[in-house]
Order: sequence, then structure tokens, then C-alpha cells
Amino acid sequence: MPARQRAAAEAGLTPERFRASVAALAPDVGGRVALAVSGGPDSLALLLLAHRAGFDAAALTVDHGLRPEAADEARHVAAICAGFGVPHVTLAVDVPRAASVQAAARGARYAAMADWCDFHGVPWLMTAHHGDDQAETLLMRLSRGSGLGGMAGIRARRAVEGHAVTLLRPLLGARKADLVALVEAAGLVAIDDPSNRSEAYDRTGARAMLAGGGIDAGGAAATAAHLAEAEAALEWTAQEAWAGRARATGDTIAVDTRGLPAELVRRLVLRAFREIRGVEPDGPALQRLLAGQGGTLGGVRAEGGPLWRFRPEPPRKMRASTQIGTE
Repeated sequence: MPARQRAAAEAGLTPERFRASVAALAPDVGGRVALAVSGGPDSLALLLLAHRAGFDAAALTVDHGLRPEAADEARHVAAICAGFGVPHVTLAVDVPRAASVQAAARGARYAAMADWCDFHGVPWLMTAHHGDDQAETLLMRLSRGSGLGGMAGIRARRAVEGHAVTLLRPLLGARKADLVALVEAAGLVAIDDPSNRSEAYDRTGARAMLAGGGIDAGGAAATAAHLAEAEAALEWTAQEAWAGRARATGDTIAVDTRGLPAELVRRLVLRAFREIRGVEPDGPALQRLLAGQGGTLGGVRAEGGPLWRFRPEPPRKMRASTQIGTE
């Protein structure tokens, strides 16, 4: 066995281990799955493993229209997929102009792939996020002062809001170098996206910190996994607290927060906003409301104290205006 292939096998990147990782995330996976394949080494490793593990897969490549090389890269991925006998689709999207091009592109990408999955009745979409991605995410969110939910990092499984699609990330336990070795051992040529090295993006700085050796990527990814478990436990506790402490009367929701830790109060207040208006206030706005023990925010009137009360903000009265003029 060639050295690179042996290293990939020792890292657990075998068809059997891959199928076990998928089953651990979604025991009910069956039928067709979709794979997000950009052509980089990570997504080619995902394609390779899914094919070798025998999944009935379709590969989706998104052309954001941001780089002239993107169309050729999509054709390159299509050729690799054809060699495996895996159906391939290129999805062209328009990325709205926004302060964060990467965030806008990510939103457009997931929306396009989820739309394709909905149309074709494919309930599972796999992406190639790995342990190094998880560590980078943890560093970025640490620098932004994220709460526990943000520090939990990339979720291994999550539903795509507004779609009948669930995202699966079976490679979160793998390292980038091992994925690269797997792809090279298979003789596949991966695409090099120069934006991955652009200093304009926060992730590039986090990647450089990890590459410098001062922070262990594996340890950071493990920390994110522990935080995700803590986040899940807190969310379960918040649901139990809601069931026992929240009461709805007409259009008003009352929540008894006596004796609860501040974090649980915060989660119950957020839940009340979702129940009444279907939206959540952002972090700073919510902190101001909690500190002030109430206020009006996002169309919801909140009155704080041991017993919080929430109701829709009453419609504002239109002041009649009279315009007097002469002809």
C-alpha cells in the first residue's frame, strides 16, 4: 500500500469508517444523497469516500459567478464525477452585493443546493467540513466574543431552515492533511482557490494561526465538540424549562424565570420572541433588553421581572395630518 494511502487509512478515512460516521449522524440515511463538491481537496475526498462507501450520490457544484475560472472548475469536477459514474450538476447563482461577500456567497450556495434537493426529493446534503475548519471557526468566534452557541462551532448535523433537507458533516473528525493525502493517493487533481489565501477574510488569519503551530487544530476541534455537547444540554434544559414555566393566554406569553441562571433566562426570552414574531433579536439588542428588564424590540413588548410578559407591540396610532394650502 502506498505511503499516502496507508496514512489516509490510518487516519480512519476508509469507506467503512466513513459509512459509520454517516450512520452515527443519521442512522436513517437511505436512498439518494447530495454532495457539495467544489473541486477542492476536501470536497473531492468527500466525493471519493461516498463513492467508495457505495452511497447513491449526486454531486452539486455551485458557480457563484465571482471568478472567471469557476466555469472551467465546474467542468473539471464534472469530468471527475463522470469517471466515478456519479451524476453531477452545476448550479449557477447570483451573489447579492453585501458587506461580506463570503457570507452572501455562502447563503446563495446553500439556498441553491437545498432548492435542488427539495425539487429532486433528496433529504440529505453532505459537506466536506473537517477538523481544521472547526478549529478555524472556533478561533474566529472566540475573537468576536461569541456565546456558547457560537463557540460550539460547525454542527455535524443540522436542518436547513425552510427546506426538507438536513446537512451532514461526516468529516469533522478528519484533518485537512489526511484528506489531501487521500485525494493525492487516488491520483485526483484538486482545484486551488486563491480566495482561501486572501487576507481580506477572517478565516485566512485563523488558518495562519493554526499553521504557525501555536494552537493545536485537533485540540481546538475537540473543544468545539465538547462545547457543542454543552450547548445541546442547555438547549434541552431550556425546552424543559419552557414546558414547565411558560404560559400563553391569548396573544400574551408569561414566563416564570424565578431562580433560573441568566443563560436560561436569555434562552427563554429568545423563545418568547420566536413564538410571538418568529424572529430573534440580535445579541447586543437582547442584552440591552435583559439589562433594562424589558422594553419594546422587533415588534414585541417585553415586561421583565421574576415573571416576564411578552405580547405583540400594539399598532402605532396614525396621526392625522392636515395640509392647508392656497391656490
